[in-house]
Amino acid sequence: MNHPSTAADILASMGQAGSRLDHMAACEAGAGNISVSVRDTPPDLDDFFPETSTIELPVTVPGLAGWTFFVTGSGCRLRDVAADPEANVSVVILGEDGKTGTWRTSPRKAYVRPTSEFNSHLGVHEDQVKRRGLDFHVVIHAQPPYLVNLSHIAELRNDRDFNHAILRWEPETLVQVPQGIKVLDFMVPGGEELGAANVAGLRDHQVILWSKHGIMVRSDVSPLGAVDKVEYLEAGAMYEYRNRAIGGIGEGLSDEQIHRVIEAFGIETDLY
Repeated sequence: MNHPSTAADILASMGQAGSRLDHMAACEAGAGNISVSVRDTPPDLDDFFPETSTIELPVTVPGLAGWTFFVTGSGCRLRDVAADPEANVSVVILGEDGKTGTWRTSPRKAYVRPTSEFNSHLGVHEDQVKRRGLDFHVVIHAQPPYLVNLSHIAELRNDRDFNHAILRWEPETLVQVPQGIKVLDFMVPGGEELGAANVAGLRDHQVILWSKHGIMVRSDVSPLGAVDKVEYLEAGAMYEYRNRAIGGIGEGLSDEQIHRVIEAFGIETDLY
């Protein structure tokens, strides 16, 4: 599978992803974060991040020893990554102990540490790499407004009802995200409870919903590829929200119509 392998290409895709999330109103101010893990350190790293220091990781991840991580900075705006990636992104090359790393930064860095969600990212990266033998992986956290809004509705806050609500508006959504979105109940951000549930949920899903907070999405393709999945689901959530606003008079796709789509495209899903 082709994926960006140079620092220039990885940073460009991170910038595109940040811009698209901003257009979706999914990363207000400093909300949202992106990390990209690669097995092999890109050869052009010095061109962007010449300064080095040592950093202690927020969690121990021995399964990622030697890996290189591009990660947005704490408090940085994702909409700014495209215009100035060196100011908003840093690189961590993990040590053999999985506890510390070499921190690569630019003199223009506009942060004091990597994103505060780095612990959640690292847990997902390690789990996916160990289980699937990957050499490239992306994790993104964002706060798409329609998906988050619907998570405040108690009757929808479960896998079946939430997915049936948002997958019934466009045939493409189920084609692109056949397992839909995994719904978690509210958990305190940054805590161990959410971290463990997040890792487990993303084993069988590409996108997970942190109720009343946001989403996390993973991809083996690129940062922009990860955002594509969010965009399909957020569009479905938008249709559901707007339909409820007009009294729920819209039909949406019936289960029979959805089954026809499943058969026509050979979709493997356990949602219907």
